[in-house]
Amino acid sequence: MALNGSLLIGEEHAKMALNFIDSYCLECHDDILQKGERNFYDLDFPITDEKGIIAVQEIIDALNLGNMPPKEADQPSDKERLEAVAALTEQVADVYASLQSTGGQTVLRRLNEREYLNTVEDLFGRRVDTFAPTGSFPTDQTAEHVDTLGDVLVTSGFLLDNYFKAADQIVEKALGTIEKPEVKKWTFKDSFKPGDEMSFSHKQVFNNKYLCIYEVTNSSNHEGGYAGINEFPEGVHADGYYEVKVLAQEMHRDSHYDRSILKMNLEEPYRMGIVTGTGSVGKLHHPQPIEPQLAEVTIKPGKPRWYMMKVWLEKGQQPRFTFPNGMENCRQAFGKIAREYNDDWPEDDKHDGSIGHARRRVLQYGKMPHIRISEVQIEGPLYEEWPPAPQQQVFGKEGFKEKNLEKILTNFAEQAFRRPVKAGEIKRFTDLVEVRVAAGHSPRQATLDAIKGILCTPSFLYMNEASADEEGRLKPHDLANRLSYFLTGTMPDHELRRLADSGKLLDRKVLLAQTERLLNDPRSEAFLDGFLDSWLNLRALGDMPPDRGASGAYFYDDLETAMKDEAKHYTRNLIETNGPITDYLKSDYVYVNYPLAELYGIQNRFPNDDRYAFQRVSLEGSNRGGLLGMAGVLTVSANGIETSPVVRGIYIMENILGTPPPKPPDEVPELEPDVRGAASIRDQLARHSEIKTCAECHRNIDPPGFALENFDPIGRWRTKYPDNKGRQGQGSKIDASGEMPDGTPFAGPAEFKGYLMKRKDMFAKHLAERLLTYSSGRRVEALDRPAVDQIVKATKEDGYGLRTMIREVVVSDYFLSR
Repeated sequence: MALNGSLLIGEEHAKMALNFIDSYCLECHDDILQKGERNFYDLDFPITDEKGIIAVQEIIDALNLGNMPPKEADQPSDKERLEAVAALTEQVADVYASLQSTGGQTVLRRLNEREYLNTVEDLFGRRVDTFAPTGSFPTDQTAEHVDTLGDVLVTSGFLLDNYFKAADQIVEKALGTIEKPEVKKWTFKDSFKPGDEMSFSHKQVFNNKYLCIYEVTNSSNHEGGYAGINEFPEGVHADGYYEVKVLAQEMHRDSHYDRSILKMNLEEPYRMGIVTGTGSVGKLHHPQPIEPQLAEVTIKPGKPRWYMMKVWLEKGQQPRFTFPNGMENCRQAFGKIAREYNDDWPEDDKHDGSIGHARRRVLQYGKMPHIRISEVQIEGPLYEEWPPAPQQQVFGKEGFKEKNLEKILTNFAEQAFRRPVKAGEIKRFTDLVEVRVAAGHSPRQATLDAIKGILCTPSFLYMNEASADEEGRLKPHDLANRLSYFLTGTMPDHELRRLADSGKLLDRKVLLAQTERLLNDPRSEAFLDGFLDSWLNLRALGDMPPDRGASGAYFYDDLETAMKDEAKHYTRNLIETNGPITDYLKSDYVYVNYPLAELYGIQNRFPNDDRYAFQRVSLEGSNRGGLLGMAGVLTVSANGIETSPVVRGIYIMENILGTPPPKPPDEVPELEPDVRGAASIRDQLARHSEIKTCAECHRNIDPPGFALENFDPIGRWRTKYPDNKGRQGQGSKIDASGEMPDGTPFAGPAEFKGYLMKRKDMFAKHLAERLLTYSSGRRVEALDRPAVDQIVKATKEDGYGLRTMIREVVVSDYFLSR
């Protein structure tokens, strides 16, 4: 066992670890005795590989548990034990970092799934979510929540197979139709067969004359959230836009039934949406794998009215109607209303308690809120021009002409490869066309096959940022790619390509002007989605949904979407106004729609007809404001059922302060969230921290988590825990006070935010690192610290503006280099 070479970083820790093992471990675990088949004699420091990590981690685990040294052997002091664990933990962390290092360069990385979808949509000028070509792709791997890292975005054989299938589907959908499809019209009325569960009641009460929608689509029973046309199982005959006319009426917004049963807001107008449905996939009144929302209208009060929506449908699909602000669960509501309003029913119709008769009774005599559709007309496909836009975009205004074959393939390849094609690069695709034609295919179909081939090449699927520059500087087209995918999540547009072609994009002023343009572009919505998911892990919302009984609004008010939108509106405002990034830590305003306002206890700020629009609301002296008051952050850092100070504390350390704690020892069991009250969870953590090597980490982790204990698993404010029976607000009083490792006390979230504000430069550093990592596709490493410091310095000098930070990221040497 020895020190390897000259130690420049962590030398004292390596010596300390070596001396500790020599004094307390080798007596039993040398190269001769090897008790437990453990030989630490051959362990050299600093460790350099996975084998060394495993050996050292075993030592750390044994020390944390107090199992080693054995009681009959010489024992280290508590101070020695703590110092040894710290030294060994640093050794493990250093090796992990070196193994993950990409040498300060972005490795060859592929497009992730969302970038792939955005890019093919732009290449063909056609939406693709209606047929989901990536539906069978494996989930993209992430590291630290980031989905753009080249070294973790692996390409498996399974993914390659799916690239071929997706390319075939995309190209045939976009370019495969030769003749303009016939326009057809369908009319449905007087006979609407409902789903199985509603068949008895609808037949008895309406004689199936109406198509009715009762509940939101994410109900747990799925009986009345989708209104599909069972009489139209074959769907439309061709891809295209269809005009859908619906004769619809709101029913019983004046219902007197208890709102706790209905779990919907009758003060706001009903909303009716359209999603896709396919009869061959499954039941039309149940969720289906592909069902993007295509349109939405607000139903006006009074008599039935016609509503027209123009929607895109794929061949075989039909429109299904939804009720986005309907009841949470109509099955439960029918049953409860039938029982609790028994006096409303005729005397001779009160006795059959089956759910079928409960539905029938409430529909026949009661006032059950729903949208009632009397007639549906569908006409299309409606093409304003032929060839359609995708074919004109790829083939030219006149459509496919064999004489233009090489021009077609060259133009498409240059867009797909996001750079000029090299001499002879197109020949393999024109050769492919010749082979396919010789095999009996038409020139047009052969060209489609060549385009599919382009979509399966590394030049399309990967961002190859190789540079011949000695300093590793990006070339103009690589820079255009990096900037475009950073801020718009898709390939460079015409202006960026033009500036890359001329080389002008390398000019700092031009680059900054393009950054400003893209930040103002509606496509920058993709940046908000991608970056907030990668920074705050908001993509994990919904992975552990809350209990429906305790948090029904999460489902029927679509709070999951609202939570993500709040963070996006908040960030969009900071970008547009160059607002200070310190507003992420503490502010006196929030961005909310009506459902979020209700969750937050904000009253009387929203008109009834616009309750789902977001608005900025100023709050004085509130515990909201900033990231730590956002329901999305509070939900994603909980488990859906209860909160854990440990989980939330780690979340703050990782995502706000940028100081992730070391991984817990493998041998120490995790603490489960405890619903018995604040005293119990504090007692658990106190007992857990009696293990001195655990105490060192928990003194950093636990206090930030306790600061957020007043927020429940979906971000509602509370002053008491649930009791042992799960009854909200009936348990122990919550204590959200704590003391940080430096001795700073706080009494709750407001004071804790004050603590964070004093560390705003640490937060700025972390945010800059997250932006650099997300934009470049590689982790920030130790040698990148000067670039990070320069970004923070420039941002601080300009009032900590978020837009300034993004600009500084783009012109940094880090961003401009491979």
